[in-house]
Formats: sequence, C-alpha cells, structure tokens
Amino acid sequence: MKKSICSIVTVALLTLGSTAAYANNSWEDKTKDAWIDGKAESTLLFNGNLNSFDINTDVQNSIVILTGKVDSEVDKALAEELIASLDGVESVDNKLTVLDAKKSEDSESLMALTDSKVEAVVKTKLLFESEVNGSDIEVEVKNGVVTLMGQVSSDSVKELAVAIAKNTNDVKSVVDKLDVA
Repeated sequence: MKKSICSIVTVALLTLGSTAAYANNSWEDKTKDAWIDGKAESTLLFNGNLNSFDINTDVQNSIVILTGKVDSEVDKALAEELIASLDGVESVDNKLTVLDAKKSEDSESLMALTDSKVEAVVKTKLLFESEVNGSDIEVEVKNGVVTLMGQVSSDSVKELAVAIAKNTNDVKSVVDKLDVA
C-alpha cells in the first residue's frame, strides 16, 4: 500500500513538474514574441519612409507576419528587410498589399533624391574630417549603397572614411574600393 501511494505521489509530481515546465516555456515564448513585436513596431515607427500606422505586425514563434497596406513594392520590400534584420526574427511572412503602381515611380524618384542627399552628406563629412583628405575620395550612391573610391594615406584613414559613410543616415551598406597610397 505504501509503495502504491509513493508511486502515485511520484507520478503526480512528475506530471505536475512537466506541466509547469511546459507552461514556463510557453510563457517565455510568448514573452519573446511580444518583445520582437515591440521591436518591429518601433522599427517601422521610426523609419521615415514608411507609414507605420498602415502596417500591422503579429509575431508567432519568432515569425513576423506583416499585414496592411503600403504605397509601393519598394515600401513592401523595405518593411520586410527592416523587420528581417531584427535580432530574434526567424523569418517574415510579408502579406502587405501595394496600393498604387504609379506610386512606385514616385518611390524611385524619392530613392534617387535620397541617394543624392546621402552622396552630398557623405562627401561633406569626408571634406570636413581633418584626418581624411576628402578631396581624394569619390563617393557614389545607388539605392542606399555607398561606394568609396580613390586613394588614402593609410589603413586607419581608410577605416575612418568607411566608418563615416556607414554612420550616415539612409546608408544601407558601404562598398570600400579605397586604395592605400
């Protein structure tokens, strides 16, 4: 009788323990999803090119589901890229609807203007940096990708020029084609 009571108590404790562990994992998963959702919402809110009020995010098991509407295919791709780059995101299910194809042309014009602005800002920063001879560095920008070309006096100047470009708003990446003289 004592052995059967001990067996019942042991089974009950094991069942209770595994249920508690499952509940704990479920709670942690939901917390992680909520954390990712908050980061996704904030990322969209602080991006100046997207209307975050028209984009909804939902997170299930670290997969972000985007729904709502955007003005162009570029905006749809931008939203997906921004969210996919967040820490903890497994993948993005992009269900955004594009409203108007004409706006796509507007987005291309906006991208060209943004590229021109980025080129001017990077070139100005390089010219004003006393450690870099900015007049020896050519700057080209295409779709947010900055290409630096020319000659610099040392590896440290090269690294500084690349860092200046990377730390400029609206720069997606930097292609370093600088040569050390």
